[in-house]
Amino acid sequence: MRVLVVGTGGVGSAVAPIAARRRFFERMVFADLDPARPQALVARLGDDRFGGAQLDASDGGAIAELARAERCDVILNAADPRFNPPIFGAALEAGCTYLDMAMTLSDRDGTKLGDLQFAQGDEWRERGQLALVGIGVEPGLSDVFARYAADHLFSEIDEIGVRDGADLVVEGYAFAPTFSIWTTIEECLNPPVIWERERGWYTTEPFSEPEVFDFPEGIGAIECVNVEHEEVLLVPRFIDCNRVTFKYGLGEEFIDVLKTLHKLNLDSTEPVSVRGVQVAPRDVLAAALPDPATLGDRMRGRTCAGTYVTGKGKDGRPRASYLYHVVSNEESMARDGAQAVVWQTAVNPVVALELLAEGVWSDEGVLGPEAFDAVPFLDLLAEHGAPHGIDERNPA
Repeated sequence: MRVLVVGTGGVGSAVAPIAARRRFFERMVFADLDPARPQALVARLGDDRFGGAQLDASDGGAIAELARAERCDVILNAADPRFNPPIFGAALEAGCTYLDMAMTLSDRDGTKLGDLQFAQGDEWRERGQLALVGIGVEPGLSDVFARYAADHLFSEIDEIGVRDGADLVVEGYAFAPTFSIWTTIEECLNPPVIWERERGWYTTEPFSEPEVFDFPEGIGAIECVNVEHEEVLLVPRFIDCNRVTFKYGLGEEFIDVLKTLHKLNLDSTEPVSVRGVQVAPRDVLAAALPDPATLGDRMRGRTCAGTYVTGKGKDGRPRASYLYHVVSNEESMARDGAQAVVWQTAVNPVVALELLAEGVWSDEGVLGPEAFDAVPFLDLLAEHGAPHGIDERNPA
């Protein structure tokens, strides 16, 4: 397998050391608008299977040209989701399998997360190509958990609720998101989406329906709120259930900061003139805040991603199970020099790439992770030293 990774930020950079321990690929090229990023990454790893290139993620033609020049079978999109359309289109044009970790963005015109990609599903199938969308941790591993629960734990599913929390602390910063602020704003300030069998997809107010969720392995109780996220758009397409939700443990202070940014219009992506220069306020924020990839040495604690499933077990009795994945920042930094949040995201596309390379996962069209067998994915995840857990809860 020959892979082009578009984007060499936090997650893109974390893909490299994780993949370096595996033998499923022949070549992996990391590309970024800033050529220094992939160059430094390749030099640090010292693995002749890796290469670096300069690339503008908004230029679909250049992406397809590089993929052809490198004879790539796969394009892994590790850029911000605003660049999904050109990267997605380039993969189709170049005849490559496509993977991303976040789907195309929603819009006020009623376009939902991923709509632009699913609308092209027929074309991908006709060409015999696969676009595996949302294969990070959330979405991604959370969707794999949903598939596993449906196949092996439950006979009937009432709700699939993704719940995300952490006890991470970043020392030395009053405000330092552990993931892209561009993506964080998009997820948290857009109207959250919920799916119900009787209503279909509908939205609520940002940060709505707070609930206290008890996270395992000592992380503890954290208040979680509704957030716009891809699982709600993916899971109902493939898994029979009555309701799908996504809630994130943001914390009151974090929510207050996001609300303030919104009030000041600093979350806007529309350029404004600053001393004659056109610049988007959100891009200014991204430039002013610390790069999440560089925070690992200042971070302490763990991050937990998981899927809480309720319904009836295989024995027909009420069941409530939280399938989860915990990553310690100290461990991910020691293992691969990557902070916990980006490492937990990056390990999942590496697992998926290996399953695709070996033919364990194969299909055509535009599909989410829940469309595939979960067992080989979870088995391979454990080989990376990051096994999942299942926490059985008392059914309500």
